[in-house]
Amino acid sequence: MSTDNLIKSTQERMTKSIEAYSRQLGTIRAGVANASILDRVNVIYYGVPTPLNQLAGITVPEPRMLMISPYDKSSIVDVEKAILQSDVGITPNSDGEVIRLVIPALTKERRTELTKVVGKEQEAAKVAVRNIRRDAIDQAKKMEKNNELTEDDVKDYEKQIQKLTDDATKRIDEITVGKEKEIMEG
Repeated sequence: MSTDNLIKSTQERMTKSIEAYSRQLGTIRAGVANASILDRVNVIYYGVPTPLNQLAGITVPEPRMLMISPYDKSSIVDVEKAILQSDVGITPNSDGEVIRLVIPALTKERRTELTKVVGKEQEAAKVAVRNIRRDAIDQAKKMEKNNELTEDDVKDYEKQIQKLTDDATKRIDEITVGKEKEIMEG
């Protein structure tokens, strides 16, 4: 593997970690309606666990409401049951055609708890990025042992990897600040 491929691979892995972190934060309820809080809800549909977003249209008609319109109206009871059994924490209201989820306003204490959860997720994302950095530097050192790289090449490579790591960490911090602001103002 050339160093160009190694750097590209490292950058891709870090980008994927940041995207995963971003998706994870999307599932944290901030007191405003966001369809991504339903991403982890699976409905037993004809005996098969199926993601809710594949069985229904999810819209945000009001800032504090999600409306779920199952494509197959006969599955509405199954969708309700899946939402109740999930970790969403909101009781669905159904009229037989659509399901409405009214997002309650968050208390000050709950907002503080959620920012702590965000902080834990942030640290986990940073650890993932640092692990990717470590793997990449180990790879470069193996290449040096195999006489594929010189010692100077490895030092240059480590600087490039550190820059990627710093950029990824900065991006994680930016995402975190945005989510914390959303939670505290939501």
